[in-house]
Amino acid sequence: MDREAEEFFTDFYPRLAGWCRGLVDDDGVAHDIASEAFTRLWARWRTVDRRESYLFSIAANLVKDHWRARENERGAVRRLLAGRREHAPAADQGFDLRSLVEALPARLRVPVLLYYYAGLPIAEIAAVLHRRPGTVKGDLHQARERLRTALRGLHEIST
Repeated sequence: MDREAEEFFTDFYPRLAGWCRGLVDDDGVAHDIASEAFTRLWARWRTVDRRESYLFSIAANLVKDHWRARENERGAVRRLLAGRREHAPAADQGFDLRSLVEALPARLRVPVLLYYYAGLPIAEIAAVLHRRPGTVKGDLHQARERLRTALRGLHEIST
């Protein structure tokens, strides 16, 4: 590994692992995701122009895969418990913002993760996702509207 790559790793690994930790609530999984993202970046090190954005984009996709696997596991447990009892308890009684973000379609979820959780500017997100900045802004607006509607609905249910 060359000096530039070593410095990049030293500068960005803690930030990426911390970002992943905030999304997956598990130190081990967060480090696995961050390591895998760097491994994929190393494979394309010389050809990637926006390395930080590329790294966070890869990590966002790996987080999404983790969420999907976790939901599949929850569904299997619910089905298993439903076979034993008439009413299986819900795996998660409350809703948090992360659950609502997880439920967004990927087209909206990835820009939300990159903009709000990773703090990347719209121009960087657009470049990484091969979209126009206006499209990213529109996706973020649509995601906020969906989240606002979902939060309003949850508030109405709880009152």
